[in-house]
Amino acid sequence: MLKTSILLSINIIPTMKTICCVTQFSLYFIIGLLLQSCVPSQQSFFINEGLVYGTYYRITYEHQSDLEKEIKTALDEVGLSLSTFNKQSIISRVNINDSTVVLDHYFTKVFTTAQHVSEDTHGAFDITVAPLVNAWGFGFDPQHQHTSTTIDSIRKWVGYEKISLSDGKILKQDPRIQLDGSAIAKGYACDVIADVLQKAGCTNFLVDIGGEIVVQGKNARGTDWQIGINKAIDDASQQNQEVQQIISITDRAMATSGNYRQFYYENDKKIAHTIDPRTGFPTDHSLLSVTVLAKSCMLADAYATAFMVMGDWDEILQTKNSLSDTIQVFCIFQDKGGKHIEIASPDFEQYLNHKKQ
Repeated sequence: MLKTSILLSINIIPTMKTICCVTQFSLYFIIGLLLQSCVPSQQSFFINEGLVYGTYYRITYEHQSDLEKEIKTALDEVGLSLSTFNKQSIISRVNINDSTVVLDHYFTKVFTTAQHVSEDTHGAFDITVAPLVNAWGFGFDPQHQHTSTTIDSIRKWVGYEKISLSDGKILKQDPRIQLDGSAIAKGYACDVIADVLQKAGCTNFLVDIGGEIVVQGKNARGTDWQIGINKAIDDASQQNQEVQQIISITDRAMATSGNYRQFYYENDKKIAHTIDPRTGFPTDHSLLSVTVLAKSCMLADAYATAFMVMGDWDEILQTKNSLSDTIQVFCIFQDKGGKHIEIASPDFEQYLNHKKQ
């Protein structure tokens, strides 16, 4: 995992004791927060950090007071709606076909957006992928049951076109259909926290939940936020912190998807955690990592996953250019000789800052 380096001045106020696990930060990013002591005295940069949704969160913002209570309340609300690891959450109750479940605006927003992204990516992103993810041992109910026969059977109840939202209810063509929001919910949680900060009057902030990021305004140095993209080196221990690129962004959301952190080996074959919902099998191609910038982290999160499933630059670029949503894409591929190759959409180039060798 990645670690965040922060230089504290008298105006930077950490408001929670650091939990030991919080020192193990982002799966895909190193964030350099270059801070100086010339921040106006009536405003301070606060840092709220902790654990949520099985990962860390770190919120940095400029404000006259600590907003930790508001932030934690919002995080809890999103979790009660969208966490598949909470058996009482709305998404968990939908998965077990609880007829009494009442959908909230968090669930409705994420489900509607997920269906939109599924259509735009022709099923490369699919929120109904849960049974397949579980079958390969990566989901909220890991089974490790993935013979070809089993996968073919499971695929019969996977498909975004087999589920819909009507009059506040989820309608399934098959009761075995289950939802997995892990590739979109963290990004949405970042958007929710960004909205909390904006409504409180914050204009300069960084929201980081497990490596999904939203930034607005400037850091305390008065410059754009600088975020590192890790080298795509297989590291199941999540200790490698080498940086491939550093980008400078403001007023954008960012998400990265890759197969070099969560994987295992079976019969000497690498089994990656990104499952292609169209085939039922883990991805197996030369794309190692994809980073997406978008107007919302929910979109960045979902499209990053979809592009990781695709694995082909031409398909990724064609899909990107067909979208009504404006996004930018940066990919790291591995050639046959093992060399890492960077490819970025032309509109991503403006954000590139320093290259790490």
